[in-house]
Amino acid sequence: TPALVEATVSSMGRLFGPGRYFGLEIQGWENVPASPAMLVSNHSGGTTIPDVWGLLIGWYRHFGTERPVHPLAHEIILSTATTGRFFSKRGVLKAHPGVAADVLNRFRRDLLVMPGGDLDTWRPYSERYTVRFGGRSGYARLALRSGVQAVPVANAGAHQTLMVLTDGRKIARALGLYDVARAEIFPVHLSLPWGLGIGPLPHLPTPVTLRYKIGKPVAFPSDFVPGTEPTEEQVQAYGDRVQAAV
Repeated sequence: TPALVEATVSSMGRLFGPGRYFGLEIQGWENVPASPAMLVSNHSGGTTIPDVWGLLIGWYRHFGTERPVHPLAHEIILSTATTGRFFSKRGVLKAHPGVAADVLNRFRRDLLVMPGGDLDTWRPYSERYTVRFGGRSGYARLALRSGVQAVPVANAGAHQTLMVLTDGRKIARALGLYDVARAEIFPVHLSLPWGLGIGPLPHLPTPVTLRYKIGKPVAFPSDFVPGTEPTEEQVQAYGDRVQAAV
């Protein structure tokens, strides 16, 4: 609800901004088109997700609660009574194609998608300035089907709140984690308060400046006719173009 969002931005926002625990720099608000807009961003900073908090606080400071944005989240975030109730009441939705399509087409609201998910947020520290979507292209198909061009958002800084040594994909496969929790990683990281952390444990982020740059909407492929079903080639081409823009 707007009141809960406003209260959360007010309380959590004390940590974000000039001279705060997390510095906050966002460029390119003028590139966000009228609703519905679909923001497509890289994902950084482990399970604590300071990158998401910073972007959402910046969004509501700029647009106000009159223009809500709905982030898509892994089902684990919404699977417990406590976290599910908290985040769902603040507009966070399950990452599902049907849900995302309803946000854009039925309700005509703004959407935040981070296609890389766990693969991106737990990429090694040495790759902190790269984008890892892992070949996922559902967001590109959604954009083409909905006629809503993707708005690329690049963020940096959150990945410096810990040091991911390895994403542990081999460990995850050996443990069969995808079948249990739809997880492709089992990271090993240096972080507070654990020292050496094993697994996707939430951590205490160190102070950093979170930086974001919002780009112009990415044009659809020239051979795509809006209102038609996109081909696999068009989906792949658009996904590659959006990832490159990020």
